[in-house]
Amino acid sequence: MNLSTHDLIIIGAGPAGLTCGLYAGRSRLKTVILEKMAPGGRLLLTETIENFPGFSGGIATADLVRRMQEQVESLGIKIEPLEALEVDCRDKSVKTPSKTYSAQAIIIASGAKPRRLNIPGEERLTGKGVSYCATCDAPLFKGKNILIVGGGNAVAEEALYLARFATSVNIIHRRGELRAAGILQEKLEANKKINFTLNSVVEEISGAARVESVRVKDVNTRKESLLACEGVFIYIGYEPDTVFLKDKVKMDEAGFIITDENMAASQEGIFACGDCRKKLLYQAITACADGAIAAESAYKYISEATT
Repeated sequence: MNLSTHDLIIIGAGPAGLTCGLYAGRSRLKTVILEKMAPGGRLLLTETIENFPGFSGGIATADLVRRMQEQVESLGIKIEPLEALEVDCRDKSVKTPSKTYSAQAIIIASGAKPRRLNIPGEERLTGKGVSYCATCDAPLFKGKNILIVGGGNAVAEEALYLARFATSVNIIHRRGELRAAGILQEKLEANKKINFTLNSVVEEISGAARVESVRVKDVNTRKESLLACEGVFIYIGYEPDTVFLKDKVKMDEAGFIITDENMAASQEGIFACGDCRKKLLYQAITACADGAIAAESAYKYISEATT
């Protein structure tokens, strides 16, 4: 297998990875970014970002990602469409399907993926009414009645977006109130298409060829009911995309990488940033901040190793 040698390898091209690339490029590090999907990562699942500093009224996600990618590539950083299959922390190498990359330091910015409910009918009907991406699939549900499961900011944002297309949007949440930001909750309550089923959990998704209904249980009374719908959107959090690092660096029980304040992981020369690491707030702006710190830490590590 071919071997490609660099100063720095960045795994992931979401906001964190792209910011890493920006800072690494400005430090003149020979850097490669490996991205198995498309630059932008799961950020692309949101149509518009309203809380990214500098863009009053928000900015289209695709536009923000394009600007970031162009900025990185203008510094000579190449984004390779390859999946990281295995990382060797000792010799700082990353195995991909076509070649092995070697470097003096590695930054993990692999992000996270949607968490599943793991209930009957979910897997079978995924792509047949079950979705994890409103931006991707909303137009398919024009004039239909849909449900959204969850209670955080993502649920609120996607409910408002889905309401542009659907006849009705029912938010199902296991608690008595949502966890979304106040301003988003105000928008939800003002939208006549959106209603709520609180203190409830989805037990099963049913349908022959496509979603037709869900079985819901009240967590207080334990009473079950059947809700007719034509789509189910699930937003109950994310799982870190860190399987390829299992037993290589210290992680928490959920698989998020544990780092110090400088984004250093438990193995020397390995850094992590963005949604794949354990932290308080998972947002594009915090991913960018993580990326800047990780790149600076990697630069200092590489500089000290070569002097």
